[in-house]
Amino acid sequence: MTRYKCSNCKVVFEAEEPLCPLCNTSDAVKVMCPRDHCNCPHGVVESIAYCPECGEPMCPECGCHSVVQISRVTGYLSSVDGWNNAKKQELKDRVRYNTETNK
Repeated sequence: MTRYKCSNCKVVFEAEEPLCPLCNTSDAVKVMCPRDHCNCPHGVVESIAYCPECGEPMCPECGCHSVVQISRVTGYLSSVDGWNNAKKQELKDRVRYNTETNK
């Protein structure tokens, strides 16, 4: 049996075929990364990490892959779920700076 996760309804299930038992679709179902544990206790974290095994975004604190990335573009916050692969790679490659000064 393979472990799957549906990105539509966020259900995790084990099955032979990638068909979500809740929403009955296979379009949003992916094989689940063995590092993903689906139980992030963190509400908001300052940065994002990327899984060394599957490349998906994950919580830098606990490794959970069930995260929502947001990006501020010209003052607006938006989810990056709908971005294409090239735009997501650009996000991974961005250089981040800490602008806070420690006094």
